[in-house]
Amino acid sequence: MPSPDRLLPADPATREVARELLGCVEELPIVSPHGHVAAAMIAENTNFANPADLLVTPDHYITRLLHANGSSLESLGVGGAGADPRGIWREFCSAWPIFDGTASGNWLAAEFSNVFQIDEIPSRDSADRLYEFIAARLAEPSFRPRALMEAFAIEVLATTDDPLDDLSAHLRLRQDATFQRRVIPTFRPDAYVNAHAVDFVSNVQRLVEVAGEGRGGYDGYLTALRNRRQHFIDAGATATDHGARTPLSLKLDSLEAARLFERVRLGECSEHDRDAFEAHMLYEMARMSVEDGLVMALHPGSLRNYHPDAYARFGPDTGHDIPIAVEFTSSLRALLADFGTTRGFHLVLFTLDETTFSRELAPLAGFYPSVYLGSPWWFLDAPDAMLRFRGAVTETTGFSRYGGFVDDTRAFCSIPARHNVARRVEAAFLSRMVAEHRISMPRAREIIVDVIDHAPRRAFKL
Repeated sequence: MPSPDRLLPADPATREVARELLGCVEELPIVSPHGHVAAAMIAENTNFANPADLLVTPDHYITRLLHANGSSLESLGVGGAGADPRGIWREFCSAWPIFDGTASGNWLAAEFSNVFQIDEIPSRDSADRLYEFIAARLAEPSFRPRALMEAFAIEVLATTDDPLDDLSAHLRLRQDATFQRRVIPTFRPDAYVNAHAVDFVSNVQRLVEVAGEGRGGYDGYLTALRNRRQHFIDAGATATDHGARTPLSLKLDSLEAARLFERVRLGECSEHDRDAFEAHMLYEMARMSVEDGLVMALHPGSLRNYHPDAYARFGPDTGHDIPIAVEFTSSLRALLADFGTTRGFHLVLFTLDETTFSRELAPLAGFYPSVYLGSPWWFLDAPDAMLRFRGAVTETTGFSRYGGFVDDTRAFCSIPARHNVARRVEAAFLSRMVAEHRISMPRAREIIVDVIDHAPRRAFKL
């Protein structure tokens, strides 16, 4: 069983302070403003298929490290490969020691103990026994998605959705009077604004045909994007999410932008043209957020689908994206010059490049009222990296410019474990500030409630 003092300071006196601070927030409801759980799963509310489909295959942290240690992606069911769930589970349990010291190992241990009440260590010998036990639990009504949302105290869960999604699952949930939790869509336009994306041209054509109101060209394209954003707002969305390669923004006049759009659409363009179009559309997305009030979350810095063979065989978003260096200050200047001080505009900046924490992100959030600091994300959503983030940004921004923790997960049962880690890290950081007499204990109690509960509601307009 995981220790109740896990991730808290080793010093006994400081740890006692951290325990009290953790007690202020440990039972608060979960507000999850960014993740990848499908709304249809909750709307349909059917039993999870098996332990492997629930706990292993959708979690890229797990499949990546298993692959690095010799498992094939096929054998793990990645990309819909028809692998045997029991075989996947055996590989996972046999490789349990490779997760020692990792953030995912911490989450997994918490899931086993807190969700399934399992304290036995997974291993080759225990794999089949654990599989049968978890499979039996998953057949129970209390382990269906909606019941787990209640058990996990998830108050708000944001999904990530394609602009042309009809959002029917969200509509069903909103119309169901028996369902009291809030599941909201998030507008993710990458496939329609990133000119380097595979199928970009056909995606744009489809977008304009569906939502362009019969208009053609660049005007029809912008009209279609605005219409689909409104569709998301009508379904309860409060934010857009942008997985841009870089945060580069570029302001073009409408005539120049229309010409660039046509070159890109027709394939008569250079790599520089594609880069310029993406940068301009980032600027346009900010302009639209100013108009319609949707929060703009920006997640740059990932070289997507890095391994060509894995991408060819298993498709996108199958766990082989790699972080790259990112520059924010010059890149965002055009966008922030026009919108950074606009009342009501919220820009939440995430990064995979932690060298930008104190050099760029904190100073930007420490000046622009529109800018909020996204939590350490993806490869950085680990205890030590989260503490480095707090140490790097707090002396510049304090705690008020934080956007709240995001779990960014497809693995549904990991949500409470990930949020619990964030709460423990915040308690550990604040306890040190109290111990050093930099913040009073009464104020620390207020701060931890604010960063855990109020911050995501404030930044994401929840």
